[in-house]
Amino acid sequence: MPTWVYSFGEGVADGGIRLRHLLGTKGANLAEMASLGLPVPPGFTITTEVCRHYYANDHRYPDDLERQVSAALDLLSRRTGRSFGHPERPLLVSVRSGALAAMPGMMDTVLNLGLNDVTVEALAAESGDARFALDSYRRFIQMFGDVVMGVDGQAFEEILDDLKEREGYFNDTELTADEWRRVIASYKELIADETGKPFPLDPLEQLWGAIGAVFGSWGNRRAVTFRKLHGISSNSGTAVNVQAMVFGNMDERSATGVAFTRNPSTGERQLYGEFLLNAQGEEVVAGLRTPQDITETARLASRSDRPSLEALMPETYREFIGYCQKLERHFKDIQDLEFTIERGKLWMLQTRSGRRTVEAALRIAVDMANEGLITREEAIERIDPSSLEQLLHPTIEADAPRDILATGLPASPGAAVGEIAFNSEQAEKARQRGIKVILVRAETSPDDVHGMHSAVGVVTARGGMTSHAAVIARGLGKPCVVGVSALKADPVAGTVTVGKRELRAGDVITIDGSSGQVMAGRVPMKEPELSGPFAEIMTWADAIRRLEVRANAETPVEARIARQFGAEGIGLCRTEHMFFEHSRISAVREMILAETPESRRAALEKILPMQRQDFAELFEIMEGQPVCIRLLDPPLHEFLPRTEREVTELARTAGVAPDVLRRRIANLEEYNPMLGHRGCRLAVSFPEIAEVQARAIFEAAIAAADKLGRPVVPEIMVPLVAARQELDYVKSIIARVAIEVSEAAGRPVNYKVGTMIELPRAALMAEDIAQSAAFFSFGTNDLTQTTFGISRDDAASFLPTYLQKGVLARDPFVSIDRDGVGELIRIAIERGRKSRPDIGLGMCGEHGGDPASIAFCEEAGLAYVSCSPFRMPIARLAAARAVVTARKERLSR
Repeated sequence: MPTWVYSFGEGVADGGIRLRHLLGTKGANLAEMASLGLPVPPGFTITTEVCRHYYANDHRYPDDLERQVSAALDLLSRRTGRSFGHPERPLLVSVRSGALAAMPGMMDTVLNLGLNDVTVEALAAESGDARFALDSYRRFIQMFGDVVMGVDGQAFEEILDDLKEREGYFNDTELTADEWRRVIASYKELIADETGKPFPLDPLEQLWGAIGAVFGSWGNRRAVTFRKLHGISSNSGTAVNVQAMVFGNMDERSATGVAFTRNPSTGERQLYGEFLLNAQGEEVVAGLRTPQDITETARLASRSDRPSLEALMPETYREFIGYCQKLERHFKDIQDLEFTIERGKLWMLQTRSGRRTVEAALRIAVDMANEGLITREEAIERIDPSSLEQLLHPTIEADAPRDILATGLPASPGAAVGEIAFNSEQAEKARQRGIKVILVRAETSPDDVHGMHSAVGVVTARGGMTSHAAVIARGLGKPCVVGVSALKADPVAGTVTVGKRELRAGDVITIDGSSGQVMAGRVPMKEPELSGPFAEIMTWADAIRRLEVRANAETPVEARIARQFGAEGIGLCRTEHMFFEHSRISAVREMILAETPESRRAALEKILPMQRQDFAELFEIMEGQPVCIRLLDPPLHEFLPRTEREVTELARTAGVAPDVLRRRIANLEEYNPMLGHRGCRLAVSFPEIAEVQARAIFEAAIAAADKLGRPVVPEIMVPLVAARQELDYVKSIIARVAIEVSEAAGRPVNYKVGTMIELPRAALMAEDIAQSAAFFSFGTNDLTQTTFGISRDDAASFLPTYLQKGVLARDPFVSIDRDGVGELIRIAIERGRKSRPDIGLGMCGEHGGDPASIAFCEEAGLAYVSCSPFRMPIARLAAARAVVTARKERLSR
């Protein structure tokens, strides 16, 4: 029979990180810590294979699982000297999930399992504290009733709140042992009333109920939502970890905490964490109490008047620091640790690679490479290229006036402005309407993950730097402020009160996740400076990558931004984008409405100096780097007026009657314009358009070369070619104009003419087309449209359904379709090289900034990708990662 259960403890373990696919991250790391000799409470892990079997077989377990769990329990009893239900030495365990990918708070947990009416008395006698034992029992009943038996957790809270209100208590710790007995009796009655079944007292029944609940929670709404947001496979499953309980809530020498070996917000090499005295771990994560700092340095920085762990328990603190260093060196990454101190004894409960902000990820990767822990290639692999987009989020202007409402803990950096929303449903609906919101809550729970995703920022009244809100917000790259104790949110009334000030749902606030400030109104923002570790890792990436990275840019502003972000030229200059300014659109419309070539040229002569100036500036900004200019591409009706006022104004300017103009506009309308009179077809119909654009390009190249003191060789791209004859026709116009400009300037003009491959026929006819093309630039936006027969402008009405139902694995307009579109590209490359072995090959469009598409381009052997200026860092890093991945694959063969 397969091994379904793996044990760990007392310095040995059946598994470790080599079995991570079976044990999940938590189980594998527990085994690894035990093998390293750390003080880990013993236990066992039920594998992810059981989860997959459970869902594939109508929620039934493998035949041999019960026997293997029983054997693991026997071993656990021998290691702890305890057993289930023992009247003097009862075994109590925690039952937790453990997926391959971290899913904090998304699945269910049961603590203190094994307590019943007998064993609670044994725990009371052993601890010498009946109040503690009974508090632990009521926690277990509440958690089990909620997680396993389906009783609303709020109903338990109401029973406890009613008692505290009657007795005038503020904290749970004020309840006496007898009062906890009354609460326990009420909890049991609630369970019996709600479920029709008594609370189970048999520890084995409790255990199997908890195991089933953890496996069942793999399919709950919040877990499914989290996996979709983070691209986690639903087939990977979760393991279940059963571990001997240790108690951080036994007395004032007991505590529980969470720590990171480095600062997960900034990446600084300093211990970062919090703890609670006399508490269980869930209280730290849930943010129900504001915790204390672990280090004295952090306490001083936060101006807390409560002692740090370093000051309270110096020996335990030093022991903990040693384990932190050992684990970071072993795993070679920032570690997120959970620990419990039971009556002065330190226990390590968990370690995993810590979630971090992009800024922190960059700094940690660079620092670890410089420290020799990892290589530069490994540092590059540590950074998700898509996450770099978060670096472009605005921050608050340094000198901007701030109407500060309150200040909390800076849990996730960056700033955001939005309307107040009180729950996830409000946030989601607002996002669908295009409204930016800040989610304001007392505290968040795992059920809020979809609302946090919809919001641009998060504020909570309670919680610490390692609370649920903080961890999830950092993972999403959203600004977050927690522990804003002065803030009173009343979702029912729809108000937020801070002192005497009151705000309502829909009011605009600004949050600064770097300082912890919450401000009224809209505060001015600024773009961040990309330097330091970001610049260093980009330098490393540039040294590794093979693909050039160019920019899609039409304006001087875009070109300068592209250079700032490391562009190696312009891969796509869409000339039509230069026409939409108010000062230019009239001349373009005049050209479109002209009835004769002569009148069309007259209108184009007005456009010529504008285009020439635009091109000259682009050549100068790029300073000799390639600039690829696409001739006019969209259908002409896109430039024509839409409103009656615009029609009247154009008719007056053009000197025609409005009715005549309306008929002309109607004649230019097309049923399917993306497949109509556009691209090279315009130049065939109206050669004077190509003439004027070519003249502007060549005259600009000569002017820029004179200014730069170096040659300028423009690349001219003819769009939407389906046949070589089309390219030859347009190319002959370009060649004739080049001769005319050369003769007028008294020197030759050097240039290249290529085409955009954006039609399936062009890909199939690439061998023929390449005889006339110096380069191919794959226009994957249109190639995807024409291959799938889907308009990207209309696909939003049904593509989400395709993705949701698994008809398509990913949006083909976001990440390139390797099987269809990708195969056409490979065909075009192979056939094009038959005619022209040295043909230039690139890709432009939004796919040029998508890491998965860039990996395809590396595999296919393209020379460059081109993307929007603000995606340049993503493309540069993704190109380097593609090289690293390819090397590793070659070595593994």
